[in-house]
Amino acid sequence: GQCRLLCKPSALAQHLVRSLGRSAALRGGRWPWPRWPQLQMLQQLLQPPEPEPVVARELLQLPDAGLVALDWLGGAWGAAGGGGGVSSPVLLLIPNAAGKVTGGLLQLGLRALERGFLPVIFNRRGHNGCPLTTPRLQPFGDPGDLREAVTYLRCRHPSASLLAVSEGSGSGLLLAYLGESGSSSRLAAAACLSPIFRGRDWFEAGMPWLYEWPLLLHLKQGLSRYAGSLAEVVDVDRLLGSRSLRELEETLFCRTRSRPTSWELYWERNEPLRDADEAAVPVLCLCSADDPVRGPPAQSLPRELFRSSPYFFLLLTPRGGHCGFPRRGPGRCWAHEAVLEYFRAMAEFLRTEERRKGLPRPR
Repeated sequence: GQCRLLCKPSALAQHLVRSLGRSAALRGGRWPWPRWPQLQMLQQLLQPPEPEPVVARELLQLPDAGLVALDWLGGAWGAAGGGGGVSSPVLLLIPNAAGKVTGGLLQLGLRALERGFLPVIFNRRGHNGCPLTTPRLQPFGDPGDLREAVTYLRCRHPSASLLAVSEGSGSGLLLAYLGESGSSSRLAAAACLSPIFRGRDWFEAGMPWLYEWPLLLHLKQGLSRYAGSLAEVVDVDRLLGSRSLRELEETLFCRTRSRPTSWELYWERNEPLRDADEAAVPVLCLCSADDPVRGPPAQSLPRELFRSSPYFFLLLTPRGGHCGFPRRGPGRCWAHEAVLEYFRAMAEFLRTEERRKGLPRPR
């Protein structure tokens, strides 16, 4: 109800309209506080999933000897890291830029596991308990480490469809990867929940303290573990004394001891949509007009991108907060059902096109 799909007209767009229109996910249910997006945001950040998932961790070594962590979700519906069989689609879950794995992201992983997906969480260097073996962290829109993880997942599950979902500010990484990789992304489809499209504007505008301070504290706690090694490259006292996410980002990536750079040049290299015209994978972006974190829709939504690109789809709802999209009953978040329905519709459309054109399935 009251959701709008903004996109360039195409056969795929018509198929998505029909599929999402038939889905019960968008009908949802009423929430007790529909006009309080801050409460929806707190619920999404703080409420743990039910049940608590079982996680099996893999550490992936990168070319510079750094590490990222892949957490495979498993439990009553399947075994971690491949229990669904070689044909089960792999769903890569990307947390927000602070590395906070929220209850909402875990709940999406559990719902996907029930549907036969193999969900795996991508943890950046030094995030969520991943060891920091080099004095280098991942900038906001640098997809290099994500590219290595996608390559590994493709090698491990060569016959499976590879899908990706990002949450909040973590969408900056996914959008940058899709733009830089173009038709070589190895993904079949992607989705972004409450994405941040304009990184520099987002950092400079600031966020509600209910969101900014918990994430800032979460980042500082993780960085403090590596204060000794980071002291070689940054001013650790200034870093841990940062009073905003912008100050922390600027200290960590611009005011380095070896290769300092300007704030402007940093964002030339890290804006999420800098290569959006090169993206060649369908991307569904679920956004709420009352999102208190992203900012006013008129300034923060790149509507022209969705009107001109055949690969970008904007599902816009009047209310839902930031990554909240709440409803009563099981699941609590209707956006999770919408994302899974979108992936189902995408797979159905691709199968239909292959049969119509007589094309062999890509290996």
